[in-house]
Amino acid sequence: MIKKFPPEEKYALADGMRRASRSTTENIAEGFGRYHFQENIQFCRHSRGSLHELIDQLITALDEKYITDSEFSSGKELIQRTLGLLNGYINYLVKAKSDMKANGNMFHEDITPYCQ
Repeated sequence: MIKKFPPEEKYALADGMRRASRSTTENIAEGFGRYHFQENIQFCRHSRGSLHELIDQLITALDEKYITDSEFSSGKELIQRTLGLLNGYINYLVKAKSDMKANGNMFHEDITPYCQ
């Protein structure tokens, strides 16, 4: 989508959209690699913020007529579905953290499966 933006947007809107979309998965990966529920949750919240930033950038692209209504709707729908999945994962992490606390654990995920 951003490849068809005008050249003057190469380092502005297009770059912002590229960075926000990449930041989404990068934050999920970084949070997962922390092996600590609260940090994982926090990085997922940053990821969620990047998705909302991307929606705002889509609105700007639509306002500037760089994308069509159809492209906007399609992009927003994909982001909304991603937000739903991400919110589900955050809810899972919050519950898992609570379950670990109830069992006397220090809120750390069991990293044993990752070390084999």
